[in-house]
Amino acid sequence: MVRVAAYILALGLLLSSGTGVGQAPLSSTAPVGSTLTLAQAESIAMANQPRLLAAQLRSRASTQRIREARSALLPTVAFNATGVRVADTGASTAAGAVTTSAISDRFAYGANLVQMVTDFGRTSALINTQGSLADARKDEETLTGAQIRLNVRRAYFQVMGAEAVLRAAREAQANRQLISQQVGALAQSQLRSTLDVNFANVLESEAELAVVRAESIVHQQRAHLASAMGETQPITAALVEEALPAALPPDAKSFMAQALVQRADLSAAISLGHAAQSFAAAEKRLSYPTLNVIGSAGQIPYHDHTLQDNYAAIGFNLNIPVFNGGLFTARRTEAELEAQARAKDVEEAKLEVNEQVSDKWYQADEVYRSLSVSARLVAQSREALRLAQARYEAGLGSIVELNEAQLSETSAEITAAGANYDYLTRRAELDYAAGLLN
Repeated sequence: MVRVAAYILALGLLLSSGTGVGQAPLSSTAPVGSTLTLAQAESIAMANQPRLLAAQLRSRASTQRIREARSALLPTVAFNATGVRVADTGASTAAGAVTTSAISDRFAYGANLVQMVTDFGRTSALINTQGSLADARKDEETLTGAQIRLNVRRAYFQVMGAEAVLRAAREAQANRQLISQQVGALAQSQLRSTLDVNFANVLESEAELAVVRAESIVHQQRAHLASAMGETQPITAALVEEALPAALPPDAKSFMAQALVQRADLSAAISLGHAAQSFAAAEKRLSYPTLNVIGSAGQIPYHDHTLQDNYAAIGFNLNIPVFNGGLFTARRTEAELEAQARAKDVEEAKLEVNEQVSDKWYQADEVYRSLSVSARLVAQSREALRLAQARYEAGLGSIVELNEAQLSETSAEITAAGANYDYLTRRAELDYAAGLLN
């Protein structure tokens, strides 16, 4: 956020500022012709940020859980091979882990197949659960991307605000140097006192110190921008100015309506609620029967003479839960309570979204309305400085009076620049709150 208060450290000793702040260009460390737009910065961040890449991988991983749950609907086939060499022969044998009444010499191989016929919808409910959880992961990925865009916009505008302060500090330094030279020349002609000369020299040193501090803040903000973009080196390219957005609508209702549809975190909460409901349905069906079809077939190329050359069998298994100490009842109750809690979480998320959008709209509206006031303040302070300088040159005013006028004009210039970047930051925050940065 770009506010005048954020520049206190940079202004530091600028409490005795020089004459008006012009629009002198900032000497940047960026190569000639090297520029960076906000869109480019966001694109680089979306490609580089490890947090977004991790969210994308987790989203892809969650889709595999859908396949895991769906696998229960498909047949399971296993191949077995068994070889036995014993002294006695027996009457029954087969490949695989089959209990026999006796053991015979043999080598057998075959396959077993298990196919679930029905579990009365439990597996389908688990598939729906994983599908909703995957949707929530996708929404979290979208939310991460929106947060990255917001961080880039904040850092981008903070850099531009810090550079505006640096321009003001450098202009103030140049003006103070000029005033110091003028006062020194007047003192040599005995038209000004030595006190004025000393005071002018102090103001010149203060302006130089303020420039050093402002330059440090610019470098810090550029390092923050690099971090937001996922870059390891500070950004040195010159940043391109962004146009101010259009005026806000008369109220926040339109943004609230968009937020309820587009906010990724709200969508994730809704998906988690659906997942909890599907899981509660699955847990309820734990007490239902499960019917499986089982098949087994194979050959016995080496065997006792009492055995056949091959074997095949098919059957079914019906599992009916009767009593397990209340385990299934407890699991069903837990899942249903969790589903109810998730529904309340969605209601809470909607309240928070409405509150956030409302707060961000009022903050953006406050800054927008201050833009015209800031512009008027700049014009008034420039006129006051012109009059103060004329009084000083005519010998009617003191250097303290001139210094106060310089301070007011410099502060007004910084306030105006800060208001522009503050409004851009507030609009970015409002767009994020409304889900427009997805």
